[in-house]
Amino acid sequence: MTANPNLLKGNLDLILLSILEGSEMYGLEIVKEAQARTDGFFDFKEGSLYPALHRLTEQKLLIAEFKYSPRGGAPVRYYEITDKGKTVLIEKRAEFQHFNKNVEALWGKS
Repeated sequence: MTANPNLLKGNLDLILLSILEGSEMYGLEIVKEAQARTDGFFDFKEGSLYPALHRLTEQKLLIAEFKYSPRGGAPVRYYEITDKGKTVLIEKRAEFQHFNKNVEALWGKS
């Protein structure tokens, strides 16, 4: 089973900020990390990943800097969470937990 695109879109900021909380990464590393942490459930496409990273950078939740990757080749854009991004991540996690708790309450007891 793969992620529902509508659910993914609504939680993309939370997902990306969570992934980048630990260390800076470039796009392909973010994709691989999401796949690894979720056994392939999240498989980002460029069409959703890079616009979201750009938006988060414009909102100053991430900083982006071109660097050479350890594998060599041309420089790639690395993304790193900012202090503002960490604060927003805490808020988004709390919002998600509150939402999830209330959705589960709708299911009733079995």
